[in-house]
Amino acid sequence: MEKLEAQDQVTGEASAELSPEQIEAIANARQDYEAKLAECKILHQSQMVSTFDPAAREELEARYRRDLSHFEADRDKQIERIRQGNNAS
Repeated sequence: MEKLEAQDQVTGEASAELSPEQIEAIANARQDYEAKLAECKILHQSQMVSTFDPAAREELEARYRRDLSHFEADRDKQIERIRQGNNAS
């Protein structure tokens, strides 16, 4: 916590106090992200086991990385909306 406060002082940003509802919503958003991440990883691993063509494996890897990036961006946007007080999913 102290590191975050020091970082806020360096960047000039002040961290807003979050309500218990916001904290719970952020925790749920992170939990949803972790669930999507786990599902994506399992699906990716099962596809990789059954794919032997190097070009197809490369495409699967690229798609996997793209999906992870997309999930992360969605999570970050949702958390930012929650922090701003707009709980819309």
